[in-house]
Amino acid sequence: MKSVSKVFWITISIVLAATIYAIVAPSSFEQSTENIQGFISTSFGWYYLILVTIMVIFCFILAITPIGQIRLGKPDERPEYSTGSWFAMLFSAGMGIGLVFWGASEPLLHYAASPPLAEAGSDQALKDSMQYTFFHWGLHAWAIYAVVALSLAYFKFRKGEPGLISATLIPLFGEKMRGGLGTLVDVLAVFATVVGVATTLGFGAIQINGGLNYLFGLEIDFWVQTVIIAVVTVLFMISAWTGISKGIRYLSNTNMILAIALLVIMLIIGPTMLILNLFTNSLGSYAQNLLEMSFRIAPLDVGNRDWINGWTIFYWAWWISWSPFVGIFIARVSRGRTIREFMAGVLLLPSIVSFLWFSVFGASSINVQRMGTDLTGLDPEQLLFAVFNEYQLGALLSVIAIVLISTFFITSADSATFVLGMQTTYGSLTPSNSVKLTWGLAQSTVAVILLSTNGLQALQNALIIAAFPFSFIMILMMISTYKSLNQERKDLGLMITPKKKQTKPDSK
Repeated sequence: MKSVSKVFWITISIVLAATIYAIVAPSSFEQSTENIQGFISTSFGWYYLILVTIMVIFCFILAITPIGQIRLGKPDERPEYSTGSWFAMLFSAGMGIGLVFWGASEPLLHYAASPPLAEAGSDQALKDSMQYTFFHWGLHAWAIYAVVALSLAYFKFRKGEPGLISATLIPLFGEKMRGGLGTLVDVLAVFATVVGVATTLGFGAIQINGGLNYLFGLEIDFWVQTVIIAVVTVLFMISAWTGISKGIRYLSNTNMILAIALLVIMLIIGPTMLILNLFTNSLGSYAQNLLEMSFRIAPLDVGNRDWINGWTIFYWAWWISWSPFVGIFIARVSRGRTIREFMAGVLLLPSIVSFLWFSVFGASSINVQRMGTDLTGLDPEQLLFAVFNEYQLGALLSVIAIVLISTFFITSADSATFVLGMQTTYGSLTPSNSVKLTWGLAQSTVAVILLSTNGLQALQNALIIAAFPFSFIMILMMISTYKSLNQERKDLGLMITPKKKQTKPDSK
């Protein structure tokens, strides 16, 4: 593979070393990563809250100012993909499988098991459960992705730089970003992507196994999960071989059709009025309390602080660790769109869809809990299927859900192989199939090995650890992007305030 960069070999070596450590000393690996992850969450929670809120503000500033008119491409370029396909691809890569995994379980847990503020099972806990779920999956999450995606798309398609994280920092550091410092930045981004996708592969296999167990009694077993990963690996490699315009686009469109079908059926057969009322009320509560939630750190309440560390800080770190992968992919499919259009599609629309999704499945699971069936003792991977079991057409919904999880699973892995290939071939938009397949096998192998040693928790901790240094890179990306965009705004004559008309003096 002559076309690969140093980033490929360095990252492969780091991934191999971490995997060997996890195999040889799984307890030590998990304990050490857990200690570091705990230290970051406890000592830098305030930092994550402030940083991610700044990202939301940054995105809105770019969208509403004249900078929003600048196109992510040459002035005469138009979008490469239709709006429907574009949204389907960015949504599938960014949130897809996570929504299915947590759609029914997170609101239920906030209501009945680990409420953020109120007493478990109370009416206030019900309201808080949806409000905080919206908070974790809404504007803040997508702003993290948007910052990375916008920066990459702008420098790649507007400025002609390589499609690398390091290239976005050239306005700040100049040619240093083409040397060792740039390699370090790109290695960190690729490592975060590998760890994040391997974790997702592991959790996806566990949920598919959980669904098959609940429906057909198939044993929850490592070997079953290995077979699931093997089958999915073959499928996403076939898709990766065909490229974005065919494989990923077709899969993403299929994902959206299945997701809409599942959503609509559940809306009709579930507690429809509760869903609609809860969606409306929660949307208002989210908008009203967004600022307070954004900075809530509970400095004097240990219990509330532990909840914030375990949920909000964890999510912010999780989204940051996924941002190199999702951001690069969103950038790749967003060529030709204006910044204002980009922000509407990446920030607002996915948030609304996520809110609707959690309202439908969260309200349905909470309704089952309130009717007397205790769901809190179930694992998250089985909870969704247990909810379906309490409604009509439950078997049909479960089958659709398993297919949807599988297609989201394939799409995420497929997107990741492209991103990893792009990042390790000097930013090429068409990485060779051999590089993509190498990364595909590497991801699946890591997932299987860590499943065999019960190392997914340790890998999840490693993901959070990798997010911390990358967060500083994101700060630099925002500064660099704004510096370049603002200069271009001036060059193009895009004014923030209109020029005052000069009036002629009265002639007397």
